[in-house]
Amino acid sequence: MRRDVFQAIADPVRRDIIELLANEMLTVNEVAEHFEISRPAVSKHLKILKECGIIVINKQGREQFCQIQPRSLVPAFLWIEQYQNLWEEKLDSFENYLMKLQTKKKQDE
Repeated sequence: MRRDVFQAIADPVRRDIIELLANEMLTVNEVAEHFEISRPAVSKHLKILKECGIIVINKQGREQFCQIQPRSLVPAFLWIEQYQNLWEEKLDSFENYLMKLQTKKKQDE
């Protein structure tokens, strides 16, 4: 099955794994220690991240080290970025509405 970056970031556990690996390279066991799910479940999430190209797993001796591939997250970033202005406009509009309500409430007091 062909997977993409959006499938990878769709799951909160995988997003947490991405966040962990963004800070440092960890072994599979070190990644698993951060979660209250089974080791096989963590391995499944890592496998999906690997299939999506978000991480690489390098074997060194008996250990398997997981390393983030940040460039693979660019498509998701670009997709989200196109909506930034829309959300900023919506939030600004909401802020203005709340300010008007506050002003009206003060005038009524």
